[in-house]
Amino acid sequence: MPRKKTQKEYGSLLEQFGMKPYKTKAKEKYMSKRQLNHFKKLLLAWKGQLEIEAEETVKHLKTDSNNLADPNDRATQESEFGLELRTRDRERKLLRKIQVSLVKIDEGTFGYCEETGEEIGLKRLEARPVATYTLEAQERREITEKQFKDTR
Repeated sequence: MPRKKTQKEYGSLLEQFGMKPYKTKAKEKYMSKRQLNHFKKLLLAWKGQLEIEAEETVKHLKTDSNNLADPNDRATQESEFGLELRTRDRERKLLRKIQVSLVKIDEGTFGYCEETGEEIGLKRLEARPVATYTLEAQERREITEKQFKDTR
């Protein structure tokens, strides 16, 4: 099976979908209609790509799920299928976040931190369009989570 390219091999999401970084106009208001359209286009392209990959996985699992005679071959195949399914599960969760972001665009709350209400920032959103916290708020959440993590 040919190896699929990862996001790192493609570069940024913008490059992956042939989009250019957003250029703000002088005195343009944060999360203007143009900015929201830019992010909506990016999120819809990402969603479409993930849905296509999910369909390809289903086809792959259906066509390549042979009953192999050799136990080692069968174990290798099951391991590959397990890895692919874990990847798709992560992508399924990402699809949910993308859908939430699209709803936020429609509601006019996209681009603002859920914790502080501050602007998340265009560069951060272009790097991670499903971001719901400013970088600082996200770091605080991760530090708190690490401190209170159960180590049992």
